Amino acid sequence: MSAFDAVAVGRRVLGVESEALKTLSTSLGPSFSLAVETLFGAKGRIACTGIGKSGHVARKIAATLASTGSPALFVHPAEASHGDLGMIGSGDVILALSKSGEARELADILAYAKRFGIALIAMTAAPDSALGRAADVLLALPDAEEATAEVSAPTTSTTLQIALGDALAVALLERRGFTARDFRLYHPGGKLGAMLRTVGDLMHGLSETPLAAPDAPMREALLLMTEKRFGCVGVIGADGRLQGVITDGDLRRHMDGLLEATAGAVMTTNPKTAAPGMLAAEALKRMSETAPPSTVLFVVDEDRPVGILHIHDLVRAGVI
Repeated sequence: MSAFDAVAVGRRVLGVESEALKTLSTSLGPSFSLAVETLFGAKGRIACTGIGKSGHVARKIAATLASTGSPALFVHPAEASHGDLGMIGSGDVILALSKSGEARELADILAYAKRFGIALIAMTAAPDSALGRAADVLLALPDAEEATAEVSAPTTSTTLQIALGDALAVALLERRGFTARDFRLYHPGGKLGAMLRTVGDLMHGLSETPLAAPDAPMREALLLMTEKRFGCVGVIGADGRLQGVITDGDLRRHMDGLLEATAGAVMTTNPKTAAPGMLAAEALKRMSETAPPSTVLFVVDEDRPVGILHIHDLVRAGVI
């Protein structure tokens, strides 16, 4: 059997990269704040660029920025030299990545930025490089060793680039006041999109919602519970506000004399409810907080029912 220890290698790599990330974290300062403000102030888009592995990271940063409310695109430096410089306008900001800062493919973009006064943010481990000197804002990466040691393939350096790109994106997101509801606009599909839908998107309307008055006989309430098929009835007062809810559990607790009782006598007060604007993920959490978990939430606006949400609605939408 081979004496090679893959786990030890993996741990060594992660140790090297985690130490580099700690160094990067402590090095953040005024230049990072300036970079965020420069990106925030962009009247156009954020053009991310880089070659090789730095290019792959730049493409990822552009995608992250775009999905969090900051218009961004990736511009390949080689293609930029053959016409794609036209994708970058005077109101844009360029975010250029290169560990060495001496990638020849970036030369035309640097010259273009200088000629047209386009703000340039550089992410490099060589502040005194061509890229570092050309930058309006310099984000200096720690000159940390690559995890591959002798081979020196981009590993630690690209991890630092990705992490710093994420830090920029999140700081910019918070600077913009970007919310989960904004995020939903850019992620309408899949599990994430489902979690970001609102209760109002998924609920059944008022015409389908089982509601009874407090003085309604339980015979009527039971018929309503059966007719509407949600396994519950909401009890509303003369002012239209939700006073309580009758569930199967309430029926069992009031078996003696149930049919002679009124809805108000059987209901449980202060039921859990949801607002139409609540995120589906939050509604699911609210259902789970009860013991036993609830399968239904009445949807209210200023305490007045406007609909009802069943856990099956969340299942159909892909939230669960």
